[in-house]
Amino acid sequence: MLAHELRGKSIARTHAADAKARMAEPQMHDILALATSTGPWSASLVTAIDIASRCNGNVTGCYVPGSLRQQRAYETDPTIMSLLTDIDYEMPDESAAFRDFAKRYGAGHSTWAVTRTAIAPTMRKLGAWHDVIIIERDIVDEERVFDILGEGMLSSRTPCIVLPPHWDGAVSFERIVIAWNGTYESTRALHSALPLIQLAKHVTLINGEMRPPYGDQVSVTEPDPITYLAHHGIAAKPHFIRVAADEAGKTILNKARETQAGLLVMGAYSHSRIRERVLGGATRYVLANADLPIFMQH
Repeated sequence: MLAHELRGKSIARTHAADAKARMAEPQMHDILALATSTGPWSASLVTAIDIASRCNGNVTGCYVPGSLRQQRAYETDPTIMSLLTDIDYEMPDESAAFRDFAKRYGAGHSTWAVTRTAIAPTMRKLGAWHDVIIIERDIVDEERVFDILGEGMLSSRTPCIVLPPHWDGAVSFERIVIAWNGTYESTRALHSALPLIQLAKHVTLINGEMRPPYGDQVSVTEPDPITYLAHHGIAAKPHFIRVAADEAGKTILNKARETQAGLLVMGAYSHSRIRERVLGGATRYVLANADLPIFMQH
């Protein structure tokens, strides 16, 4: 009986140690970066390698040729093999140099690829194999940001970190702002960003929850976001807002600037389920005006 109890305590201690180790090491192992240049390396590649080094992760650098960056996804989707074909014979300098660059700055395994299709199908095909996609907002012309990047984010469903135009610095995870309003998209974004939020010293959760008109008919009670974060070792400071929908994006960005956040986490919304390519008001405003990296998920 005593041996059984000791064994149970030993297992419990082991599980506790494993849980502590998992919390200490963020779990974001596969990072995809869509690149626009190799000399110098795109900001997306530098950011992806930085995150991979922090999370003991792997990184895929995928170069998007200029001729494909303004293209909509009207053509037939390619196969995953055509996107990840070994192209050493085609671009030996970039492939070898990227592996050296990634290894030198602490990433685990690295892969170099060149896409042969538009941004949205590339994000959809390769994103399914990765935990997050890093993309520069100015990978496309300003007037096509919502059409092309919006199409990619809404169709791939993979979390994305969108870097602001002309970004050339490191992404700071010391201060993070989470915009949450109780929607499925904002909850998925919060959950997917946990490995990065765990790196932060200061976390602010903007709570703009919009309750359904018949709240008493909701069939399940959801967790409180502050309590949920606390269960993951994150002490978040709540900030409640009640603003009109057309003011939400501006209010979110103002709070991010006020707290000197290095990253904003939020859901990516569409106006309707029928026309998912049309981004909602708050998403559109933040994407157009943010001067800090945004972690978004639809």
